[in-house]
Amino acid sequence: MASAVERTDEHVREYLIYRGFTNTLKHLDHEIKADKEKGFRVDKMIEQLQQFVQSFDLFSLKEYWLYLDRRLFCRLEDVYKSTVNKLRTSLYRYYVINTIQRGNLEKTQEFFQKQALELQGQPEWRDWFMLPFLPAPEQNPAIAPYFSRQWADTFLVSLHNFLSVLFQCVHILHFDAEVQRMTSLTEENEQLQQQLFAMQTESRDPKDGEGVTLHKLPPYVQNMDRLGDTEDLVSSQRAVSTTTPPSRNFFSTFLPQGRRTSGKTPQMTSGSLPSHPSGARKEPSAGQVKANGGFMETLSQTAKRRGEMEDVEPPAETPFKAPEGTNSCSSGAETGGGLSVEQAFIKLSQEEYGEHHSSIMHCRVDCSGRRVASLDVDGVIKVWSFNPVMQTKATIMSKSPLLSLEWATKPDRLLLLGTGVGTVRLYDTDAKKNLYEMNIDETHPRILSLACSPSGSSFVCSAAALGGSGSVESAAALPAPVSGQLLLWDTKTVKQQLQFSLEPDPVAINCTAFNHNGNLLVTGAADGVIRLFDMQRLESAMSWRAHDGEVYSVEFSYDENTVLSIGEDGKFVQWNIHRCGVKQSEQVLPQDATGPFVLSGYSGYKQVQVPRGRLFAFDSEGQHVLTCSSTGGLIYRLTSGEPALERVLSLGGHKAPVVTVDWSSALDCGTCLTASMDGKIKLSTLLAQKS
Repeated sequence: MASAVERTDEHVREYLIYRGFTNTLKHLDHEIKADKEKGFRVDKMIEQLQQFVQSFDLFSLKEYWLYLDRRLFCRLEDVYKSTVNKLRTSLYRYYVINTIQRGNLEKTQEFFQKQALELQGQPEWRDWFMLPFLPAPEQNPAIAPYFSRQWADTFLVSLHNFLSVLFQCVHILHFDAEVQRMTSLTEENEQLQQQLFAMQTESRDPKDGEGVTLHKLPPYVQNMDRLGDTEDLVSSQRAVSTTTPPSRNFFSTFLPQGRRTSGKTPQMTSGSLPSHPSGARKEPSAGQVKANGGFMETLSQTAKRRGEMEDVEPPAETPFKAPEGTNSCSSGAETGGGLSVEQAFIKLSQEEYGEHHSSIMHCRVDCSGRRVASLDVDGVIKVWSFNPVMQTKATIMSKSPLLSLEWATKPDRLLLLGTGVGTVRLYDTDAKKNLYEMNIDETHPRILSLACSPSGSSFVCSAAALGGSGSVESAAALPAPVSGQLLLWDTKTVKQQLQFSLEPDPVAINCTAFNHNGNLLVTGAADGVIRLFDMQRLESAMSWRAHDGEVYSVEFSYDENTVLSIGEDGKFVQWNIHRCGVKQSEQVLPQDATGPFVLSGYSGYKQVQVPRGRLFAFDSEGQHVLTCSSTGGLIYRLTSGEPALERVLSLGGHKAPVVTVDWSSALDCGTCLTASMDGKIKLSTLLAQKS
């Protein structure tokens, strides 16, 4: 219920913003803020009741309960009225006990004076009227149990569960389920229409040497991409599940929701990995570390939460046996001694998306694994799907240059687009239109990186001055780092919340990444420094010089105890965030994995592209990493020793250097995306071999 209400509020808010009804939007925000039902969030309602109890506000406590009674309880059947009366009695007792425990006898006497007429005829309150006159009420046999913490916790849990079940049974938003049902039926209808079309085509095939009859393609296929507009008239055929997620218990509402549920422990865990030679460590210089107790507490809580998630046992799986004739030679690997390593993946298929006509800069799949957004150097963005068939959903063409993109966390249909003129656009991939455009900074017009927080509606953007990293340059030396800003924005209010302090210099940030719950943010900059920010305190926690040259790509590890980065010096390094600037491992990668990327052609033609998108991506369990190469993606196994990377699988398939990668594990089979300088994107479907 709460999720449906929140989703509906967001739709209404987006509509009002689109229509420009700012006054109505202000009234909506005001009424949502004063909403007594708290958007049907039970934890917020319990919190409101406790606030009235702790502040001795008997009048507001009674009014709030009466409101719930008129709004919800009065609609229940008579059999539940006794339960409601018992909960009200317990709430009043909870209030009275609180006044005595906190030594406010005036509020105790006030309660019985104001409630005497209502309570004196009720037998369950007969022994409670002597409460203000007892010297030690907690020792009275009839009242003593109510002074225990156990009784208070039991009451709060019971009230929480009662309201939760009540909201699940009261279907206030019928249309939400109706919309999902209609969407499912529409997509099923479109799928059946395509099946009918295929059957009609087969029925017209030539038989016994008869003349060939050419079937005329539908108009939307004939005209596709004719004028650069490749928005399909056929939506995704992927069925939308309409099952209701199971309800969580009271205590689970306070637990953080992890981004993965796999129970397999990755090989690279915690900060207690085997130590490496002293030469592999790089201690930070003075002034590069700024850590506080709050940040270290955040780190320990994050590590603890990750450990709790990894204790879950994974479901049993049926071993997969490759069919005869399967080309599994590329799924294995050979060590330096020529010994075969047990294959980790089987490449089931590889498809090509070829709608782009120039080098790719970014290629990202959304969190649901349904959509892909790819951006080329000409500023053309394609939004496309690959399940069950590869289809272009929208083409975005902009007059101003586009430099970066990022999928919004929720709703996942929204796409953030960073331009070269100091603006960020919010694009709705379903409606195929810009919702609004945010003016970031005219003095730093190049939006190099965008990252959405997993826990809310905020996002960070890196704005840089003209020139500097991230542009397509000649083969000459790259320009020196330029000035930059790191800003925090809110997509709901469309306002800037904060400008982060970048020390020692305000330098251009090339890459940004959040951890699973948005409490930590890691950035890599053009000055070779990695900076870690505490997003709860909204301040820098630590920084260290990580690479000789620019930091091109940075990500958190699976267990989030380390950070991994690729830099201009060609090194792939793992850093321990519990010991600032200390290397866990390091490995030198070839230039075709780190850039700058070079594409040569006839007559001495040469194109050089500085990295812009992700240079590496992890599988669902964080044990394997996908990197770029001149002929396709390369998959390595992460190790805890030397070397840090062990080659597992070459995806291949490309004739030009791969410049950015992504790895989606939202579906049953992992999907690797590799995008190259000739505009081709390869989609490789892998099956993981479980040991």
